[in-house]
Amino acid sequence: MKYKITKNCIEIQGKDDFSAKDILECGQIFAFNKTEKGYVVFSLDKKAEIVETETGFKIITCDTKYFENFFDLKTDYGLIKSRLSKFKILENPIKFGHGIRILKQDLFETLISFIVSANNNIKRIQLILNRLREKLGKNMGDYYAFPTQEKLLSVDEQFFKDIGAGYRASYLYKVVRQVNEKTLESWRELPTKELRNKLIALSGVGPKVADCVLLFGYGKKDVFPVDTWINQMYNKFYKPLDNREKIRENLVNEFGELSGYAQQYLFFSMREKAN
Repeated sequence: MKYKITKNCIEIQGKDDFSAKDILECGQIFAFNKTEKGYVVFSLDKKAEIVETETGFKIITCDTKYFENFFDLKTDYGLIKSRLSKFKILENPIKFGHGIRILKQDLFETLISFIVSANNNIKRIQLILNRLREKLGKNMGDYYAFPTQEKLLSVDEQFFKDIGAGYRASYLYKVVRQVNEKTLESWRELPTKELRNKLIALSGVGPKVADCVLLFGYGKKDVFPVDTWINQMYNKFYKPLDNREKIRENLVNEFGELSGYAQQYLFFSMREKAN
């Protein structure tokens, strides 16, 4: 994929391997708004506006280098899709979500966001995370930054209940005291299985949340988060199975190091076509 970086803009040439809708609405991120012009996405204390043009997309931001990495623009998704095309089950999902790219998100923000996401719907997840930003995040002018751990440590469990986190309030209160960005970063080079076990040991982190943090935070592609939609997909196209951990294991065995990419195409296709 070709792109050009100018002072405050990344110009994406072509639409085969980049689509704002596919990227932001495929379940990997909640910090974005849909606008009349396109989308605005937030990460830590940064933001970018994405506008579709006749020939591609423009990513308008003061932090071009950050968002070049965030959108994983240097990775050849044409090659990835070509490698995945040998799997017949992915033929239509790849066509449907052709513009998906797996984001490189901040570890701590990803961890907190996916704990909030557990057994939750998109609108409510975004509402809770927006309240978290507005009440604890730095005012950046026309938006609020994701709060620092120091800010998150300054509130009690009731605060998380008050912003709508429900039963997840106790998990959030505990997890910010169990781990910090430095610790999370120090785990980066661990083998996936060992890292997964460390994440699952944290408050509020089950197998699915752990796999999401592994994929969207650590960039581990040998994982396959299994939620309701992937469970439905598996039981529709494979031999029926009522064990999500076994489903995950079977899918990772099938797709190997491409599992994370396969998951995103299958998840997005199943969820969008059902609505």
